[in-house]
Amino acid sequence: MTLSYATTADKLAPLAPLSDVYTENMGSGTGAVSWGAIVAGGAATAALSLVLLMLGTGLGLSSVSPWAHNGVSAATFGVSTILWVTLTQLLASAMGGYLSGRLRTKWVAVHTDEVYFRDTAHGFLSWAVASLATAAFLTSMIGAIVSGGIQAGASVAGPGMTKSDSTSGPMNYFIDSLFRKDMNASVTASAAAANVALASAASEQALAASRSEVTRIFMNTVRTDALPAEDVRYVGQLVVQRTGLIQQAAETRVRDTYARVQAKLRDAETSAKAVAEKARKASAYAALWLFISLLVGAFVASLAATYGGRQRDI
Repeated sequence: MTLSYATTADKLAPLAPLSDVYTENMGSGTGAVSWGAIVAGGAATAALSLVLLMLGTGLGLSSVSPWAHNGVSAATFGVSTILWVTLTQLLASAMGGYLSGRLRTKWVAVHTDEVYFRDTAHGFLSWAVASLATAAFLTSMIGAIVSGGIQAGASVAGPGMTKSDSTSGPMNYFIDSLFRKDMNASVTASAAAANVALASAASEQALAASRSEVTRIFMNTVRTDALPAEDVRYVGQLVVQRTGLIQQAAETRVRDTYARVQAKLRDAETSAKAVAEKARKASAYAALWLFISLLVGAFVASLAATYGGRQRDI
C-alpha cells in the first residue's frame, strides 16, 4: 500500500496546475461564438456559390440551341438546373462550414457535447450569413429572369387582340378585310356607281373614322356575346358604302368577320392561360427545389463545421 501511494504521488508530481496548462487558450477563447470564423465561412460560401452559379450558367447556355433538334430538351435542361443548384449548395456550404469550424477559437474546459453543439451552430450561422449576403443578388436576378420570361411569353401568346391604337395589330387586319373590295361579289348598278363616286371623293380621314367606329362596335361585345342585329345592319351599311356590296352580302361579311375575331381572341386567351399555367408551375417547382437545396446546404454546413472543429482540436 505504501508503494502504491508513492507511485501515485510520483505520477502526479510532474503535473502542472491547470492554470498553467490552459493559459494560452483561455485568453480570447472564452466566448461561445467566433464571429470571425463565421464571417469567413459565410464569405467563402457566398463566393464559391457565385463562381459555381456562373459556371452552371455557362454550361447551361452552351447546351441549349434555338435550332430544332439541336441541344438538350427543356425537360433535361430543367433537371440539370435543379441538380446543379443542389450541387452548388452542397459544395459551397460544405466549404464554408468547414472553414467556420476549423478557424474558430479552441474552447477549453468545455464538455464534448457542448463543443459539438457550438461547431454545429457555427456551421449553421456561416450558412445563414452567406444566404443573407447573396439573397439580394439572387432575388433581383431570378426576378428579372422570371418577369422577362413571363412578359416574353405573354407577348407571344397574347398579341394584343383588343388594342385598337396600333395600325398593324390583328384587330386592324380584320377591319381591313371587312372593308376590302371584292370584284367578284354581286353588286347593284346603283351601288357600283355610288361606290365609284365615293371612292373618288372619300378622304383618308373619313375611312379612319369608319374603321375606328367599327372597331369600337366589335370590341363592345366581342368577349361576351354575338353582334347585335342593329350593329350588323349599321356596319353592313358602312361596308356597302366602301365596297359596293349589296346589303345582304355586306351583312354576311360582317358576321363572318366578327366570328373570326372571336375565334382569334379565344385562341389567344387559351394560349395566354397555357403560358401562365406553365409559368406558375415552373415558379412553384423552382421555389420548392430551392427550399430543399437550401435545407441541404444548412445541414451540410453544420456537419462540415463539426468535422472542421474536430480537426481544429486535434
